[in-house]
Amino acid sequence: MAGATEIASPEVLPDDISSSDSLRRKKLGIYFIESDDRRTAFSGGYVGGGSTPVNIHGKPISNLSSTGGWIAAFFIFGNEMAERMAYFGLSVNMVAFMFYVMHRPFSSSANAVNNFLGISQASSVIGGFLADAYLGRYWTIAIFATIYLAGLTGITLCATMNFFLPNQEQCDQIALLLGNCEPAKPWQMLYLYIVLYLTGFGAAGIRPCVSSFGADQFDERSRDYQSHLDRFFNFFYLSVTVGAIVAFTAVVYVQMKHGWGSAFGSLAIAMGLSNMVFFLGTPLYRHRLPGGSPLTRVAQVLVAAFRKRNASFDSGDFVGLYELPGKRSAIRGSSKIAHTDDFRCLDKAALQLKEDGADPSPWRLCTVTQVEEVKILLKLIPVPLCTVMLNLILTEYLTLSVQQAYTLNTHIGGLKLPVTCMPVFPGLSIFLLLSFYYSVFVPLSRRVTGHPHGASQLQRVGIGLAVSILSVAWAGGFERYRRHYAVKQGYEASFLTPMPDLSAYWLLIQYCLIGIAEVFCIVGLLEFLYEEAPDAMRSIGSAYAAVAGGLGCFAATILNSIVKSVTGNGETRRPSWLSQNVNTGRFDYFYWLLTVLSVINFAAFLYAAHCYQYRKKEHGEMREPSSIQSSHG
Repeated sequence: MAGATEIASPEVLPDDISSSDSLRRKKLGIYFIESDDRRTAFSGGYVGGGSTPVNIHGKPISNLSSTGGWIAAFFIFGNEMAERMAYFGLSVNMVAFMFYVMHRPFSSSANAVNNFLGISQASSVIGGFLADAYLGRYWTIAIFATIYLAGLTGITLCATMNFFLPNQEQCDQIALLLGNCEPAKPWQMLYLYIVLYLTGFGAAGIRPCVSSFGADQFDERSRDYQSHLDRFFNFFYLSVTVGAIVAFTAVVYVQMKHGWGSAFGSLAIAMGLSNMVFFLGTPLYRHRLPGGSPLTRVAQVLVAAFRKRNASFDSGDFVGLYELPGKRSAIRGSSKIAHTDDFRCLDKAALQLKEDGADPSPWRLCTVTQVEEVKILLKLIPVPLCTVMLNLILTEYLTLSVQQAYTLNTHIGGLKLPVTCMPVFPGLSIFLLLSFYYSVFVPLSRRVTGHPHGASQLQRVGIGLAVSILSVAWAGGFERYRRHYAVKQGYEASFLTPMPDLSAYWLLIQYCLIGIAEVFCIVGLLEFLYEEAPDAMRSIGSAYAAVAGGLGCFAATILNSIVKSVTGNGETRRPSWLSQNVNTGRFDYFYWLLTVLSVINFAAFLYAAHCYQYRKKEHGEMREPSSIQSSHG
């Protein structure tokens, strides 16, 4: 092919590269072929890669000091804080709203909310795709934040207008427990589900973009970039935690004092104000150009590799694999990625054959960078997959721990804490841990690990998973004691009556432990995915964490259904482990089942982390032009 050049890597070639098949195959990772004849679909390549920030109009920013940095990041923190406040406010209040107001059974209400949480997180990949492919992170957040606000407004109308509610007359607590209250009409439930899932869809667009957009505000070329990034993700999760604390306290208080309409209305007002704050920061934001459809690029690699599945690496008409010349990248918003030996079958997509022609289609021939993008996405999967178990436990705690708290004394001195406020304690433990993270944890762990940030990203994920095992094991032990005490004291049938001599604050141990686990695991995971994901797919990478959260919610629903069907028997009236009456059920057995599953999951994570190699990022992944040699192949 005319105009082809061969770029040597920093490695030294063997003297006789053609002496054996193994040596010829080794050339695959040592040489890259670059051609100036690539079709114009690649626009001649893009210079500057993923590290070049632009303004909202897509033009390079001439004075970086006037944009980005911590000031821009704090505008983004406000948006995330309100989004998380609404998300957790719905998660903690919607089950009770469906049960007490819409007169739905508790189990079906909990499953509906679990499905809402799961869909809103699992569909985050849609928001990540749109941000990376077409809209960019800013416009994706702006559009989906508006959708989110519309959904919250619809929920507020549902809770405020009697037209959307079933008849509330003659519906006291006894009638609720016996199922004698008038249920919501099908169209009323349909409306509630539409606005609820509209809210979830809005959250799905925001979640994968907001952390990546915040991290984009820092200059990759700065000497302090890694330190800023590490602190950013901690502060980011701190804003998530503050939103959760407000949802579990202030919103619950508003609901108790002023009703459901005021509670949901406060969430809508907070979301509207945060949207205004986000838009006010527009002149300060740094943007990254969307790199085109990542799904199309992935499909091109898979199709090209499949077409050449029978071709050997020795059959190429040029030595090595195809890549664009110099520093140019075929992918807008991305720097070049060096070749790796993983998933060798995909390398055939970059194998240049004579039948590819002088003007090869990207569905027949892909660049090394494009192939490596797909490899990175595949290599990242096991780590977030291992966090599904933690998200399952978090989902179970939202409902099971509240059921336990109804049987316990929630007084602090003369103050009675509402049961629905109990999930605030993991948030408080997260807040305290993040507050002392840099002054206490990092210096201590640095002495042990020698790591400049105290622990690597995967080490932090592992610490979080290990602590979650302690949390769920303690939960099983305490539940065994609580149930035995309830039966012994004659409370077996009174599962909504608090036992005055047994404090609900024993639950704080499992809450605080799971809060610590969440900090280490989720913050480490977010930073890991942002750093390791390809430049033009960082929103997709961040979506992996949200998808893991969604899978955790779905897994919780599936596991609950399996446990109920296996352990319960309606004919013999044997209650299931997850009976609505927590005193006749066996929540302790269920917690220990979660402990066993968590240990197995932790072992799988250790294997995945041991096998994973961090991505090597270099400003010049290829040699400079002085290393270019002519190719006569």
